[in-house]
Amino acid sequence: MTSAGESYRATAEAAWLWAMRQVRWADDGPWFPESLVADVEADVPDDRDSMHSGIGGLAHTLAEIRLARPWTALENDLADAAAERLIREIPQLSDVSFFDGLVSTIGALVALGRLDGVRAAVERLQELATDDGWPQTFAMPPRYLTDARLNDLTLGTAGVLLGGVWAARHGVDGGLDLAEQAAKVLLAEAEPTEVGVTWPFVPERFRTQPGTEMPNLSHGVAGIVATLAAAGVALDRPEWVALGVRGAEHLVSIGVTDGRGFVVPRYIPSGINDEDDFTYTWCHGAAGTSLAFAALDAAGAPPIAGVAASDWRRRCLHSVRTSGLPARLRPGFWDNDGRCCGTAGVGDIFLDSWHRTGDEDDLEFARVLADTLVERAIEDESGTYWRFLEHRNEEPLLPPRVGWMQGAAGIAAFLFHAARVVEQGRAAEPQSRMDTWWASA
Repeated sequence: MTSAGESYRATAEAAWLWAMRQVRWADDGPWFPESLVADVEADVPDDRDSMHSGIGGLAHTLAEIRLARPWTALENDLADAAAERLIREIPQLSDVSFFDGLVSTIGALVALGRLDGVRAAVERLQELATDDGWPQTFAMPPRYLTDARLNDLTLGTAGVLLGGVWAARHGVDGGLDLAEQAAKVLLAEAEPTEVGVTWPFVPERFRTQPGTEMPNLSHGVAGIVATLAAAGVALDRPEWVALGVRGAEHLVSIGVTDGRGFVVPRYIPSGINDEDDFTYTWCHGAAGTSLAFAALDAAGAPPIAGVAASDWRRRCLHSVRTSGLPARLRPGFWDNDGRCCGTAGVGDIFLDSWHRTGDEDDLEFARVLADTLVERAIEDESGTYWRFLEHRNEEPLLPPRVGWMQGAAGIAAFLFHAARVVEQGRAAEPQSRMDTWWASA
């Protein structure tokens, strides 16, 4: 009879092999299509190097695999070629983001052990810095004014702070200075509220029309709180932690505390589309928001609204566990199994919480999610992969995707992690990544 660990590992290896088979080798380095559409020849995507959907994300899967077994010759070749490609592109990069740009490159190169490239990425970020932040490619006219700035974790200044801290933690020259630059901008952009402070996704002075806020991890106050608190404890900046506490006070004031749970709306104002008001993902839901409270707890922060940060974290995780996921309860509820917006990302957050606390409820739920991913894996002559749902489409299944945040490589990494935990117990080592290192330590 196959054990759970063997089942997770077998599915992970098969999905990773499928992902590796999608890699194309060009004169200027490896790349792969963002998704595989039948009978359509893929073009080289613009984000070919990114953590979100490109070769930068494969570095994180390789780092997870290295905790489970030695790399194969092909994996070594891919790691070397990806690192060389990423380093070579640094001087031309102007995207600074955690998802696709220079911060993405820092995370990937740390995962591959190429600190020389991390140093170059830090220097490039310093070159691009202005007094009020970094250039971006998302908020453009006519909806926003020219040279708008972003505050958030995945596209804006908080991501640059995270990249600087991650470089500094690995002894890279300039990382501390970069973190100081980014923190100075965030301190200046904090806006007082009735309870605490917040950071709009795009500051009001750059908007030409009223905006929608997404207050959870990816684009909102939760991600900035997590970054400030983690940076504050890592670099001994108690004033950053204190500002993070003020942000958390605002966060809990706009959330819903129901019984033992806690959730924050996906959008403010709500009701702007057909999406549920609340979700439970890494990006816009309670799973990701739990990371803000994990960072505050790691920093030894005082209670927020009279409740310890560790208890707010447990409340977030309770809401996730009792939400009904990973069942697809209705159209639009839990259509995704990836890391950013779905099952694999939630699973790794629960495993990291188990590493930190030893709470068996966390491990039990992570195993439910791993079992679900094994069940939902599609196996055919091309290999093993996943296809997500899109309830608005006549054909609800989306094409299979390859990368870290929304594809087979990222899901496989969670299953490799789950296999190690099931088989090794407390001896299993968590993978230390830029966006979660404080959550498992």
